[in-house]
Amino acid sequence: MTNYKKYMKKCIKLALKAEGKTSPNPLVGCVVLDKNGKEIATGYHKAYGELHAEADALSKLKNNEAKGGTLIVNLEPCCHWGKTPPCVDLIIKKGIKRLVIGMKDPNPIVSGESIEKCKKAGIEVIEDVLHDEVFKLNEIFVKNMTKKECFVAIKTATTLDGKIATRTGSSKWITSEKARKEVQKIRNRYDAILTTSSTIIKDNPSMTCTLKNGKNPIKIILDRELKTDLKSKIYQTTGEKIYIVVDENIEISKITSVTTHVAVIKCPSNNYKLDLGFLFEKLYELGIKSVLVEAGGKLNGEIISLGLADKIYQFIAPKILGDEKGINAFEGRKINEINNSLRFEFASIYALNQDILIISMPIYTPL
Repeated sequence: MTNYKKYMKKCIKLALKAEGKTSPNPLVGCVVLDKNGKEIATGYHKAYGELHAEADALSKLKNNEAKGGTLIVNLEPCCHWGKTPPCVDLIIKKGIKRLVIGMKDPNPIVSGESIEKCKKAGIEVIEDVLHDEVFKLNEIFVKNMTKKECFVAIKTATTLDGKIATRTGSSKWITSEKARKEVQKIRNRYDAILTTSSTIIKDNPSMTCTLKNGKNPIKIILDRELKTDLKSKIYQTTGEKIYIVVDENIEISKITSVTTHVAVIKCPSNNYKLDLGFLFEKLYELGIKSVLVEAGGKLNGEIISLGLADKIYQFIAPKILGDEKGINAFEGRKINEINNSLRFEFASIYALNQDILIISMPIYTPL
């Protein structure tokens, strides 16, 4: 019996080659077997607007090589015209006799339709092979399609006692170089990085992605009163868009002297806080499908308290500050009962030299 799990794992590995390049499309890999079960072609969706994984794999074969064969793909093939033709039509045309998929496409204009079309064409369809793994691969796309909302992640680096900086703001460096390199990989996965004026004024970060062949994400700066110096490193860009988020009543005339890659989002605020729900809705409308938050404890705490976080990347170094006035990774909540804590579950734990990375998912906002 053919080991479809093995080939689905290969699909995932192929799909990850294009991490950071396919948004707003999903990550997809494909393996084709001939009628005797021998692997004859692979493909993946390399970038938004380019061939889908199925078309990429089938394009490497001669006319009848795929006939009677099996096509394995981590996501249900598309059945509509977009930047490229429907993959399901190509699969039927090539004479594929068995389709193995990891999960249905969450896009409502596809979900299940391609499966039914293949079945009507006499193709055997095997579903949900390694479903949880392929779901995780495209968790951003799933939320985009099912909720029409941004996927929001928080990245933080802490000591064992949960501090991101000393009382004076000293934070470089809590974690090792290997952990900081891992941050670059994480940045490459997201459309945008979001930070605050406080972080810029204190640290003057550039927040670029230094990963080889990576992309510099869009930068979003929460600057309610327009306090940041427009000569700060974060504004010195190679072309990626920058959004400054200000209170809707702030005068913004001085920004007009900055180059066209800087735009302003006017946002309502309440009690001196920008309306984050409004902001993330606006970002989604602007085509930003995923946001990585790299900021301080106050913003981190507000995001999780509002139920807006989908994931937390927490790098932990084997250090203890031991100072109650050190800066916490998550601030703002005041509770008396431990049972009122916000609940998360550990999705993954990785060792990075002496540091660890814990990836947590909130239980209170399941996808």
